[in-house]
Amino acid sequence: MAINEQEDLLVSKPSGSTRREFLQQASALGTGLAITSSAKAKGLPVNKINFSTPGNVTVSLVVNGKNKTLDVDPRVTLLDALRENLQLMGTKKGCDRGQCGACTVLVEGRRINSCLHLAAMCEGAHVTTIEGIGGVDNLHPMQTAFLKHDAFQCGYCTPGQICSAIGLLKEGHATTDDEIRESMSGNICRCGAYQNILDAIKEVHSGI
Repeated sequence: MAINEQEDLLVSKPSGSTRREFLQQASALGTGLAITSSAKAKGLPVNKINFSTPGNVTVSLVVNGKNKTLDVDPRVTLLDALRENLQLMGTKKGCDRGQCGACTVLVEGRRINSCLHLAAMCEGAHVTTIEGIGGVDNLHPMQTAFLKHDAFQCGYCTPGQICSAIGLLKEGHATTDDEIRESMSGNICRCGAYQNILDAIKEVHSGI
């Protein structure tokens, strides 16, 4: 028996479909189930997409206050969708493993690592990136504090740091220095500006 015939016997596929088509459908369905379960667990809107059909999916988001509709592969992360599809380069790609925090954005006001979330998980959600935090003529208080306290050097991690800091204040976990350090520990600053970042967050917190 040929190897291909042996492989086909191991996979029970619907009549009329090829083995490749069946595996594609199974993969898409598995992705859809994972997205739905994760979204429900995080309290995010559940995307009403038919994942049993291979191919791209349509995802509708509200990004920085503007309605956006994306046609993406269901495996595309929110990070890549923001950078590649919407050209929002402020959200940085660092480790792609959720370890550095450079890709932090706010989804429904909550900070997340966008490299660990599929774009389809955020169907219907409000996403805020650094571009939506404030502009040159209308800086957010956190941006102003980062500038005042020199809370950055190379600046690569700064968008994620600022988004994370804003999310941190909304969570109410900024009562002590140690609490701020612990809550910001997921955002790495390879230049070592941690004390200045702490000072910036404390200043904004004191003004709330």
